[in-house]
Amino acid sequence: MAATLFSKVWDAHSVRVLPTGQTQLFVALHLVHEVTSPQAFDMLRLRGLTVAFPGRTVATVDHIVPTASQARPFGDPMAEEMLATLERNCAQAGIRLHALGSAEQGIVHVIGPELGLTQPGMTIACGDSHTSTHGAFGAIAFGIGTSQVRDVLATQCLALEPLRVRRIDVEGTLGEGVTAKDVVLEIIRRLGVNGGAGFAYEYGGSAVEAMSMEERMTLCNMSIEGAARAGYVNPDETTFAYLKGRPYAPSGEAWREAVARWRSLASDEEAVYDDRVRFDAMDIEPNVTWGINPGQSVPVSGRVPRPADVPDGERASVAEALAYMGFSGGEPIAGTRIDVAFIGSCTNGRLSDLRAAADVARGRRVAPHVKALVVPGSVAVKAAAEREGLDEVFRAAGFEWRNAGCSMCLAMNPDRLEGREVCASSSNRNFKGRQGSPTGRTLLMSPAMVASAAIAGEVVDVRTARTPAEGAR
Repeated sequence: MAATLFSKVWDAHSVRVLPTGQTQLFVALHLVHEVTSPQAFDMLRLRGLTVAFPGRTVATVDHIVPTASQARPFGDPMAEEMLATLERNCAQAGIRLHALGSAEQGIVHVIGPELGLTQPGMTIACGDSHTSTHGAFGAIAFGIGTSQVRDVLATQCLALEPLRVRRIDVEGTLGEGVTAKDVVLEIIRRLGVNGGAGFAYEYGGSAVEAMSMEERMTLCNMSIEGAARAGYVNPDETTFAYLKGRPYAPSGEAWREAVARWRSLASDEEAVYDDRVRFDAMDIEPNVTWGINPGQSVPVSGRVPRPADVPDGERASVAEALAYMGFSGGEPIAGTRIDVAFIGSCTNGRLSDLRAAADVARGRRVAPHVKALVVPGSVAVKAAAEREGLDEVFRAAGFEWRNAGCSMCLAMNPDRLEGREVCASSSNRNFKGRQGSPTGRTLLMSPAMVASAAIAGEVVDVRTARTPAEGAR
């Protein structure tokens, strides 16, 4: 019988159906970090339990690490204690930790793929919302809460509700300057921030098939922002080429067997979906958020909406967002002045993201009033960028070049907005206070768009950005 990849992977990892109707699902790979794991380990100790399969859990440190100086002890005592606790817990449980100072440290959703830990057909869980990133490889990946982190540590299983599957086809060729970040912002805007509730999103179509693995990771990363529990892309030759030779990927005969198995996981042509929607790639422009959730965006050529422009049920939320962001409604998003530019995060902190931003920054200068920083997603990304001289491009343009970490995405570290600052950000959330200041304002966009805004000092269309001479004013 024809089936989707989601059904194939779910069924392969299903232990039993519980009396609640939930499925007890075996977790192939569990990723942990310093923020959501300490309480989970404490819960185990209180119950006299141990980690059931320490070899299936991998840890890193990312959320709380400073990106300017990473000398220990940290200036923030709480951050230092969180890191020390993770180190202690991993040592006691026998869990592999990619610690600060390791060549394999970085944001959890960056190092999993780059090390080859993330593989097609896996079930993956992590105490972080953006675990859906790993679905780019044809895995089913879930963000989980602290009590569920405890459950996975103790049993290697989760109790989860079965999901429906929505196929999202993006057909055609993306226009110049349009990226995977723009595609996913477009999808969230049109389907809604609650549109994916109860669904896994399967992304496909010619535009998705043409994407690199790093672009697919960006796409899947923000599935959760549209309320989808998971997002994935069927594995193909692009997937296999990315994984081949990675440290934890199979090799030799095991590699050939793995690829054959991975090919069979792709959704069958005759598979039936619970819903299916189509987007025309050529209709998508660079997107910029104007509000307080990722669904509140417009094309860069567009205008901020007025409450009267939206359906009755959305008017209150639009009015709230306008008041918080300081927009009147009706003004063009282009020309919005920014104070800070941030390039990084698990959404857009990979090498290709840094290359795209460097292409914009090369030979230009950041506007005098803008603080701009680039934070690689991992130590490996930082080293690769430096081998290519990207760090020199950014420094010459006036950007700060930082160490690997989550940085300003969620500001659980010294990288924060101050007061009412406006930040052009390549991260994933624009909630109130998300970037550290309770009144700070975030405009989400692609890395190239962030670089363009940093140089111009305001939101501009990367496709028609100012010349280097004009940008250096």
